[in-house]
Amino acid sequence: MNKNAKVDEWMADTDNPFKDLWEEIRETILNTDSKIEEDIKWGAPTFIYKGNLATFNPRAKKFVNLTFHTGATIEDPEGVLEGDAAEARVLRVESEEQFSGKKSGLESVVLNWIAMKDSE
Repeated sequence: MNKNAKVDEWMADTDNPFKDLWEEIRETILNTDSKIEEDIKWGAPTFIYKGNLATFNPRAKKFVNLTFHTGATIEDPEGVLEGDAAEARVLRVESEEQFSGKKSGLESVVLNWIAMKDSE
């Protein structure tokens, strides 16, 4: 798992009711494939592989908001990404229970991103 010390520090210093869920989602993404890395961009944890995959929105306080910058281009067979913007899509999660139902879909999205980037 490619955990970044800057993200560890950001997580430790952040006050958000979904911090534990952020950590669970973070570990899921990083464990899906060792190619995924993380860093702090735009003031929040961002997942990266041959470009910016997704960034947490720390201002969301009613649910976890993980924005996939070009999510509209990523195959999402389980339909876990929401939105109708031209490019961005969002993974929205309100509880650990809800995330358990979306976890495999998130893993598929991450793997499909990697496959797409590897074929470019």
